[in-house]
Amino acid sequence: MNITRNNVDALNAIVTIELAKEDFQGNVDNVLKNYKKNANIPGFRKGAVPMSLIQKQYGTAVLFEEVNKLLQENLNKYLNEEKIDILGNPLPVAKDIDWNADTLSFDFELGLAPEFTVDLGAKNKITKFNIVADDAMLEEQVEFIQKQYGKIVSKEKSEEGDDIRVKVSNEEEGISNETTFAISDVRTKTNQKKFIGKKVGDVVAISTKGLFEDEQKLANVLNIDAEKANGLDVEVAFEITEINTTEKAELNQEFFDKLFGEGVVTTVEELKAKIKEDAEKQFASQGDQKFTNDVVEFLIESTDFELPATFLKKWLQTAAEKPLTEEEANEEYVKSEKGLRYQLIEGRIITDNNLQITFEEIKEYTSKLIKEQMAQFGQLEPAEADVDNIVSRVLTNQEEVRRISEQLMQEKMVKLFSEKVNAKVKEVSYKDFVKEAYEA
Repeated sequence: MNITRNNVDALNAIVTIELAKEDFQGNVDNVLKNYKKNANIPGFRKGAVPMSLIQKQYGTAVLFEEVNKLLQENLNKYLNEEKIDILGNPLPVAKDIDWNADTLSFDFELGLAPEFTVDLGAKNKITKFNIVADDAMLEEQVEFIQKQYGKIVSKEKSEEGDDIRVKVSNEEEGISNETTFAISDVRTKTNQKKFIGKKVGDVVAISTKGLFEDEQKLANVLNIDAEKANGLDVEVAFEITEINTTEKAELNQEFFDKLFGEGVVTTVEELKAKIKEDAEKQFASQGDQKFTNDVVEFLIESTDFELPATFLKKWLQTAAEKPLTEEEANEEYVKSEKGLRYQLIEGRIITDNNLQITFEEIKEYTSKLIKEQMAQFGQLEPAEADVDNIVSRVLTNQEEVRRISEQLMQEKMVKLFSEKVNAKVKEVSYKDFVKEAYEA
């Protein structure tokens, strides 16, 4: 057997494997002998079928199979030993083979991974947002919690901030529903005023156009399809059947203990501090995600390297469950090129910064996740033996191991980016973060 490589260019190569008859003939003969022992052919006793008949019936198929096994095994071994970094899989080059020749020659196309460097410290315009819960948000959250745990009280006349139960109807459009919504859900102050000062039994006739912030809310209130609600402009009757308000829960020790456990919070200031702490943990996760997305986009744009595009398009035609046409493969390549580029960049970052994950790290990280989940259900100090048992069960599931490994690697990448990427740090409220990071 002889294996050689011809580098067509920096991104493409041809590997040629030459097989002498002695490389595969022994395997072929052994398989045919086993066939002969077990063959059941009418007119012959089991094991007494002539080898010439076995050869005629099975010889070609066995030859193909044994040669293919030998090619795959030795091609993979060659790529590993030579440390050749390829994209996709080797593609056999179609050519006529004389299967009776003393030496068989096979060619395989390779798409080679490009050589490049990743500069995490390069100049950029990335902003890393430090999102804080400001005083206005804390006041809103305190009021929200008070209402959430407050007491619902029926009223005779509606006021701003009340909830109303209504019968909704428009006979022409086939609209008939009974539902509840807050007056504050109505989009404009002008329309809100039409529901204020009303009593049970009063009817408000109002246009559906722009009545709520989005069509989905309108669809829910009218009990119609969102598609029908989109752009709907008809007059609908709202007959008020019930008016309710929420008396906010009093900010006292009984309320604090109900929320956080006995004695954990004792003042409004401590309540706000707890809300702030919990909110900013969530904000940090959103800020990290935005920061990571921006770094990824920057690295894809700024890290310059070529890909073996022609090879990859050809490989895509054969890689899917259903073979793709040339046009379909070209479209798929365009859709996947960006993702492939980042896979290569991420792989280089992991190698350059030694970010490999050990099984011990996966166990520790899984233990941490489980403890966090248990704490959410009030188990603040679970027994280590209980946690270890759960960890052991979780890690028998390969899909869970893969998911947890990806989550751990994501955290390592965020930490690395935070240390090495020269981003501008900006402190913002959550509302300003949404406005600056997404609405623009």
